[in-house]
Amino acid sequence: MKFTTIVSLLASVTAAAKCKPRYPVDNTHCPDTGSPVGNVKTGFENWLEMMKSPDFDFKSNYGFITNPTAVNRDLVHEVDYLVAENKLKIVGVVGPEHGFRGAAQAGESLGAATYRDVITNLTVYDGYAFTNGSQWANAFNKMEADTLVFDIQDVGARFYTYIWTMYDAMVGAALAKKKFIVLDRPNPVGGLVVDGATLQLQNASFIGRREIAQQHGMTVGELATLFNEEFLPNEVQLNNTAVKKIDLQVIKMTGWERSMYFDQTGLPWIIPSPNMPTPSTATVYPGQSLFEGTNLSEGRGTTRPFETVGAPFMKDLALDTLVKTLNSYKLPGVIFRPFYFTPSFSKFSGVECGGLQLYVSDRRTYRPITAAIATLSTIRNQFPANFTILATNSIDRLSGNTKLRKFLNEGASYPTIVSSYQADVAAFTQLRSKYLMY
Repeated sequence: MKFTTIVSLLASVTAAAKCKPRYPVDNTHCPDTGSPVGNVKTGFENWLEMMKSPDFDFKSNYGFITNPTAVNRDLVHEVDYLVAENKLKIVGVVGPEHGFRGAAQAGESLGAATYRDVITNLTVYDGYAFTNGSQWANAFNKMEADTLVFDIQDVGARFYTYIWTMYDAMVGAALAKKKFIVLDRPNPVGGLVVDGATLQLQNASFIGRREIAQQHGMTVGELATLFNEEFLPNEVQLNNTAVKKIDLQVIKMTGWERSMYFDQTGLPWIIPSPNMPTPSTATVYPGQSLFEGTNLSEGRGTTRPFETVGAPFMKDLALDTLVKTLNSYKLPGVIFRPFYFTPSFSKFSGVECGGLQLYVSDRRTYRPITAAIATLSTIRNQFPANFTILATNSIDRLSGNTKLRKFLNEGASYPTIVSSYQADVAAFTQLRSKYLMY
């Protein structure tokens, strides 16, 4: 056998070993067979290329809305890089939930309206404390920005707050008459699947401002164009202003395809929030976050948040029955196993829980919202004396309407619940089709 042939065979074996699923039924940790890892260039990388043009706007005062996910190929934060290279005149930074440097846990405040970043010496504003467009506009005016730049990695679910940080900032940009640039990044769970109910405005909150589907299947750049064309013109905060839309520029990615999952992009995964440690977490999140509206632990305080769910009352033979029931549904692309865990914080901190761990066997057929609803309805029916929906009715804000809560209280089957929002899926799919860029 020739030496080159041996080398080729060894390379193939090594590649196959690297891409071997971590568990026999879990292929979310490596690209699908036959799908080579791409070389996606982010909006930021393409924006850097645009800076080589003599027509680039170097005169503007730039304000950034960003967090630790906005890195270049060398894992250097883009603001740090631009300041060090003296590329642009940056006059301030606004951080979203968890902060500019990612120091805060979910729901935590940074404790100050502004502070001085020791790395860049820039003033950083706590955008998570802003509750309306006027506060954003005031921050933009205070920092004397002409152009705002948004660059944050989203995870593809309506209730992830970063897209609503973008929406609120866009309202602020309209009020302050500022230009708005979005540096696009991949949707880590792909851009093909649209699923879940569309939010109804009476359930609007910071985990869902406007009428989009629970799993929207769009990039932040695409969402920005949809927001600008569909929602800002009828935004009540802009009722008394002549400006109903913003001067929006989306810097597209190159090399990204809608079928791609994050591990196929060639980009490094920077955790977008403390409980989103891997792309596998993002895969299940559009459905599993619904458990935050119940008395069940959604896995916060474990090494597998959202991939696990449970409570102290879900143990032993009852848990075994639950697992067998869920697996009997033969839900596409997912298998359940019993799992015992003790959260280190959040619900049931320090208390042993029994529950489920999800194994995604085929992420292209797996539907996280269907799987989560099937799990919720089955737990509700098997543990009626123990399972409760939180009195805050946060599940209404998560699901976008009151239907899910009412169906669960009535003991409805999961197919009944899933069928109830299919008209929403069809309508939003048609709406978003006008704004797809890839």
